Amino acid sequence: MLDQANPQLLVELIKMPMPYGRYKGIILYKLPVSYLEWFNRKGFPEGKLGMLLQTLYEIKLNGLEFLLEQIKREQNKNA
Repeated sequence: MLDQANPQLLVELIKMPMPYGRYKGIILYKLPVSYLEWFNRKGFPEGKLGMLLQTLYEIKLNGLEFLLEQIKREQNKNA
């Protein structure tokens, strides 16, 4: 899944806040795994948010959070 990912989606994970719910306002990549597991059981939202949350779930499930940290550092360096 990640080898086919659009790099811009990964950037959105480090910039986009959760638009609703218990973690409203929290940047997506900072969401706890337990919340993502809940979505995995209940169903991810439709559309782009669902795709982003599902991608984040896979990243965290596979221990690849360091990729998001690297992207965040690069974004901060270029800002």
